[in-house]
Order: sequence, then C-alpha cells, then structure tokens
Amino acid sequence: MVNKKIYTGTGRRKSSVAQVKMTSGKGKITVNGKDVRDFFPYETNVMDLKQPLVATNTEESFDIEVKVSGGGFTGQAGAIRLGITRALLEYDAPNVESDNSFRKILKASGFVTRDARTKERKKPGLKAARKAPQFSKR
Repeated sequence: MVNKKIYTGTGRRKSSVAQVKMTSGKGKITVNGKDVRDFFPYETNVMDLKQPLVATNTEESFDIEVKVSGGGFTGQAGAIRLGITRALLEYDAPNVESDNSFRKILKASGFVTRDARTKERKKPGLKAARKAPQFSKR
C-alpha cells in the first residue's frame, strides 16, 4: 500500500465546524460518509464549498473527506469551504513565494478569511438580542 500524503484543514462558520482531509485523487467529495450531492439538499451549497477548488483549478486533483457538525446547511457549506481552503494552503506551502501560488488566488477571492458573523446573544429584559417587548405609554 502506498502512503498518500494527507492535507488537513479545519473550517468554522456560524456554529458549524468542519474537519477536512484532502488526498490526491479524482475529485470525490465525501461529507459525513455520504456523497456531497446526497448530503446537501441544494446545488448552491455544493457550488459554494467547491469555490476554492474551482479558483485554483484543482477540482479533479484531490479526494476530499469531511466531518462536519453543528449549524445548518449554509453554515456547514461555509465551514467546509474554509477547511478546503486551509488544506489547499497546506498543500501549497512550499510554493508560497511563487507568483501563481494558491494563497494569492484564494486571498484575492476572499476564501482565506473566516467569516466571524455569529448569532448575537439574547439580552436580559428583551425578547431576543434586540427585540424589545411592545411599549405601552398607559
């Protein structure tokens, strides 16, 4: 058996966490043991998580295995996208100084930065984070 090099990346988005393992292969993406198209109900989620691979033209170069938990489909797709980006950066680490490095491409597309927006906490005396009870003058 030939040992394949495994590149890893962890992505987070909203309350979702994705652990990505990337090996050289034919472009098969598995999420929690299922094919990516069976796991996500919407094609837009699949397109969203594949964006880093499309940008770097490596769609059919790697097999990707993902464990994802927490949140909904959109948050999970965003977490997987960041995990794939970080795994690609780990793969490309020796070529960081070159002009066509993955880092430059991914950074310009905005995939390297984590989206820090999360749900705001509920405050005391309010119904939600900002929604107050109806005001009555009398």
